[in-house]
Amino acid sequence: MIKRTLYFGNPAYLKTSNEQLVVDFPAVSVTIPEGQQTIKQETKTIPIEDIGLVILDHKQVTITQSLLSKLLVNNCAVITCDDTHHPTGMLLNLDGNSLQSQKFQAQVNATVPLKKQLWQQTIIAKIQNQAAVLKIQRADNKILLHYANDVKSGDSENQEAKAAAYYWKHIFPEELEFKRERYGPPPNNLLNYGYAILRALVARSIVASGLLPTLGIHHRNQYNAYCLADDIMEPYRPYVDLVVFQIIRNNGKYLEMTPSMKKMLLEIPAMDVNLQGEKSPMMNAVQRTTASLAKCFEGTTRKILYPEL
Repeated sequence: MIKRTLYFGNPAYLKTSNEQLVVDFPAVSVTIPEGQQTIKQETKTIPIEDIGLVILDHKQVTITQSLLSKLLVNNCAVITCDDTHHPTGMLLNLDGNSLQSQKFQAQVNATVPLKKQLWQQTIIAKIQNQAAVLKIQRADNKILLHYANDVKSGDSENQEAKAAAYYWKHIFPEELEFKRERYGPPPNNLLNYGYAILRALVARSIVASGLLPTLGIHHRNQYNAYCLADDIMEPYRPYVDLVVFQIIRNNGKYLEMTPSMKKMLLEIPAMDVNLQGEKSPMMNAVQRTTASLAKCFEGTTRKILYPEL
């Protein structure tokens, strides 16, 4: 079953009762048929077990400690947003798997050659998916396929960067004069938002698979708590790029974030992806990817399962 993504962009009080997330919206004055004014307060409930992501994007959203605890116990990722409505923080369960200690140890003991092989697989899958995006848009992708074939262990010749330079130059319409920069002009804002949702999704699945999101196979940064998530999300990024491309097709150059754009990006976890010849929602596919990674660390397989566009 695919887990739900809940977005709160208006004032709300979030609490829990009977294993449900309870949302109390602010009371409002309404006119009843008799012409009199009355106060109405709306309340909604959602089973906590159905929730995968919660995004808090308003200064007047209040959430109780009891609800936070239950969300985390059910391996729900909770994301908070800043004043510009972009995700800025994330809470994850620290005890997401019954064999966690054993899996931690296998991850910590992973050899350098193994991690280099896993990174090679990751970059090949990423570049191949970037090539598929260009093919969908009827752009020439032959050079990307060439780069994918040339990825060596650990991507020692940095085919990822070569592919990125070509990819970003050809993915969006020329009139945008696009450059991929984290704090650059739109549609960088849309990519950042989509990637943040994807990152939370991957981090959640990593914890559920009994792994530490801090210990990456390639990314290393003492200030980054999600190095492994940043590694494993790479082949999934092109799916976000496709959503952003569709937003551009619908809106042209007017790319400041709107509710309709945000709605499209919030649907990323439910996107259909192709994994081993089967279609499944991205949230489920990511879980299979991180489970296969755990098996690689344990030595029962040598291949990560990644999606194919």
